[in-house]
Amino acid sequence: MFVRLISFALIVVAMGFMTEAQAQVREDSWRFQLTPYVWLANLSGDIRPLAGSPTVSTSRSFGEILDDLEGAFFISGSARYERWVLFGDFTYASLSHEGVIPPGMTAEGKVGQRSLTAAAGYQVMSEHGHYLDLLVGARAWRMKSEVSVPALGLGLQDTERWVDPILVARWRTVWSPAWSTLLHADVGGFGIGADSTWQVMATANYQISEALYLSAGYRQLVLHRDEEGTRLDIAMGGPLVGMTWRF
Repeated sequence: MFVRLISFALIVVAMGFMTEAQAQVREDSWRFQLTPYVWLANLSGDIRPLAGSPTVSTSRSFGEILDDLEGAFFISGSARYERWVLFGDFTYASLSHEGVIPPGMTAEGKVGQRSLTAAAGYQVMSEHGHYLDLLVGARAWRMKSEVSVPALGLGLQDTERWVDPILVARWRTVWSPAWSTLLHADVGGFGIGADSTWQVMATANYQISEALYLSAGYRQLVLHRDEEGTRLDIAMGGPLVGMTWRF
């Protein structure tokens, strides 16, 4: 019942495109973008949500995870000035599940997660429609787990917080006036927050107006964390879609 929360973690930005002429005109001014998005991720791995609880091995599809969803909100954004880049991402998800434990009693579980990513960097390459950004930052996590057995009047809850330093590379290519692609990769944790974490994301982006862009692609995220009796050793992957507003 706890294994659904991670699949709604974490980070997507649909980078639109600029022509060379537009980039030169706006290079010395701030440029912003906001991207609400969804990630249709599957989840597999081993999870121990509370110290002293058993480790659960799981493999669940997005459809199975969606059945337990109570609410979710995801948004990313960025700001640019000349070649300087700021990037942020916020995720929230809440899920609940009921199950039966021996000898036939109902157990209720609820999980909630929030993550906030912030990074800053520099566009180290910009030529012939190819753009490379290198950034450094952090991703802060808050995860709350609750378990109750109403018939016995029992309940447990635990809240974990940690921060993962991350290194980020983003490669964008403009293929035509309407189409571009983005490849995002980051690695982090380094034993400071999680033991290790990495993700790769690729999208194709289509310009539908001067300010609006649609994106679709695929994202894979892996997280390893073993801390104070809890364990997260998971892999998530699936398609994603987003819409970007640039201003």
